[in-house]
Amino acid sequence: MDAQHNTADSGDTELRQQDAAHHLHPFTDSAALNRRGSRVIDRADGIYLWDTEGQQLIDGMSGLWCVNIGYGRQELVDAASRQMQQLPYYNTFFQTTTAPATRLASRLAELTPGDLNHIFFANSGSEAIDTVIRLVRRYWEVAGKPWRKVLIARHNAYHGSTIAGTSLGGMAAMHKQGGPWLPGIEHIRQPYWYGEGGELSADAFAREAAAALEAKILEVGPDNVAAFVGEPIQGAGGVIVPPPGYWAEIQRICRQYDILLVADEVICGFGRTGNWFGSQTFGIEPDLMSMAKGLSSGYQPISAVAVGDRVANALIEGGGEFGHGFTYSGHPVACAVALENLRLLEAEGIIDRVRDDTGPWFQQQLRERLGDHPLIGHIEGVGLVAGMALVQSKAPKTFFASDLDVGTICRDHCFANGLVMRACGNRMVLAPPLIITREQIDQLLSRARHCLDLTLDSLRALGVMPD
Repeated sequence: MDAQHNTADSGDTELRQQDAAHHLHPFTDSAALNRRGSRVIDRADGIYLWDTEGQQLIDGMSGLWCVNIGYGRQELVDAASRQMQQLPYYNTFFQTTTAPATRLASRLAELTPGDLNHIFFANSGSEAIDTVIRLVRRYWEVAGKPWRKVLIARHNAYHGSTIAGTSLGGMAAMHKQGGPWLPGIEHIRQPYWYGEGGELSADAFAREAAAALEAKILEVGPDNVAAFVGEPIQGAGGVIVPPPGYWAEIQRICRQYDILLVADEVICGFGRTGNWFGSQTFGIEPDLMSMAKGLSSGYQPISAVAVGDRVANALIEGGGEFGHGFTYSGHPVACAVALENLRLLEAEGIIDRVRDDTGPWFQQQLRERLGDHPLIGHIEGVGLVAGMALVQSKAPKTFFASDLDVGTICRDHCFANGLVMRACGNRMVLAPPLIITREQIDQLLSRARHCLDLTLDSLRALGVMPD
């Protein structure tokens, strides 16, 4: 046993050395990571991960919001294997298609709300957003209004990390690196009632936050605006759930000024909110919809843009060749895996269970088990996604100084104690696999409470919180 353990330690050391020498990680301070050393994730099953040192972790983030079906599903492995044996790759250029790509497009047209009847495939959420920008601007060119170029999004929204995705997103830290950014992008305030609503009621704040869209449209000029792009729930921004009435007013404004409405469903899609799409949860009727992550539950890289009839028909009938696409658009293996993933989500009633059972239990237990903790100022969420604001004081409401990085302190305690819980600034975020049970939710929240207690102890040691 000791010999095996020593061998594992030796292998881990070599992997960490190679990682530090050669691997540039995304969204990472590489110097800090190299001093500390990477954790090597070795295997996974259901909602659990194990590292090479044998520690078990509850994956409270579904990988990166994506492993909706859970880990270890042999059906998805088999779907990939069958397709690799029959046709491991062919492209969808040159007037060709493959059966998996065509069948997946048809299935997505059935599942998406409204008249989103046409599907363009890509490989990541970032690529889907780039595709949205191209489609929207090309549509207005075909419609005879090529000057309609401006897209409006929100501060603190995340729409990917390519040049186009970063430009459209509203992440201030990302905007400080690597500009200049894509022109023709404007941003408005986020619908974060707890953090920015002041003394307004949730209803009043919803109207005020939505009114920012109309104000920006009038500032830019209505005939210059091509589209408004928003996540039903802002994910990487900390799980910001818009107050009731916000999306109805946003939609009314878009229709009034004939502006395309784009729902970025990369995180919310495929069951996270208790419906197939967050748009259904919030009553949004988008003209275009980006999706990724849960489409294949992360088992294969794939994304898509669903396009409504108005835009698709204009491009098909009058647009000629659309000069956009990727080598792996509609990759047959990724499409085969996505088809099986969608089949399992439906056949096993997983999304219905999120809506009717585990989602309500998760939201209730979050508030009952964590809501009274001294560090938790506010909890918001829908289905199996939630965000919690860390505060120095609940009354009067006092947020921590941003340079203290309390979220990272809490995140590190979580990782050290068997839980993956993400920090988005000083908000803690959870989005577990959709297969999680009530008992596993209870286990997750017990670990979360323990880690919040450890965070409180750390802050007391720093003199930030009273004993």
